[in-house]
Amino acid sequence: MRGLLILNPQATTTSPRVSEVIVAALAADLNLEVVATSHRGHAGELGARAVTEGLDIVVTLGGDGTVNETVNGMIAARDATSASDNPIGTMTSMADRLPILAPVPGGSANVFARALQLPQDPVSAAGEILAALRENSIQTIGLGTVDVTQADGTRAPTRWFLANAGLGFDAEIIEAMEAQRAAGTIATPGRYLRTTLRKFFRATDRRTPALTLSRAGQDPVEGVFIAIVQNTSPWTYLGNWAIDACPHASFETGIDLFALRSMGLPASLRTAGRLLRRSPAGSTRGSITVWHDQISFTVSATRPTPAQADGESLGSVMRADFASQPRALRTVLPLP
Repeated sequence: MRGLLILNPQATTTSPRVSEVIVAALAADLNLEVVATSHRGHAGELGARAVTEGLDIVVTLGGDGTVNETVNGMIAARDATSASDNPIGTMTSMADRLPILAPVPGGSANVFARALQLPQDPVSAAGEILAALRENSIQTIGLGTVDVTQADGTRAPTRWFLANAGLGFDAEIIEAMEAQRAAGTIATPGRYLRTTLRKFFRATDRRTPALTLSRAGQDPVEGVFIAIVQNTSPWTYLGNWAIDACPHASFETGIDLFALRSMGLPASLRTAGRLLRRSPAGSTRGSITVWHDQISFTVSATRPTPAQADGESLGSVMRADFASQPRALRTVLPLP
């Protein structure tokens, strides 16, 4: 198999020595070119190149942001040529026109790789990937898309996400963490927790909700503070502890939504307990709205509100249109 390994040298949990071991192991089975990313967006450029060169597989060694950039680059390159080459292609055939994606976890959370049931240890995960490829154990999974209208009224290009997206408080935390990483700090579970508490008590507006939820055939849900969208379960991790808003979310179903309509301290503590327990409970009368297996829905805002996709900030937006895209990407299926 001809492939490309996209290596993020800034990956949180992978040392140069570990990267060398992984590269050597993968190169023994694959005809693999290795390229280290050097700037924001570079992984997307490399993913696009893999498609235009007709490669069989793309391996990422990094976190969820590296995977997200890579997949968006791959899909953009495919779509740039698909209209003329395959005007009536099915979603399955469109997935077949992308390289197989194999994510080796190297970030702080690695939600997508762990959702595929790959080990958190990157060397072990590389071994599982090679075993799956030898047995041709490949699966086709669904993804999500979000189209955002930015604060200045412009619409950004469609953003695909593999694990999660959202508007409101969680995206505020992502923005704050990105600023800290840009200043040279390392993303750790403790730093995420401290940033979350500081934002909750000192920064975020917990009195005036900005969001409204809309879906076809239903009355809108107003007065929302946080909208979490999941394409798989769990939502995220705090170290090794899985945190889940929508435990029923799956690559095989549509997208799920968890929305919080109260950010008072008692309601927030109850919600935190629910997320830590990974409770499958549905909506409540007072503070929580849950939608499962949705084809599409919209989150609109009365003021510019931060948004994120797979832990990458999308800036402040006024509207986000979410949709499920079934059978969109081929990836490895670890052996039992």
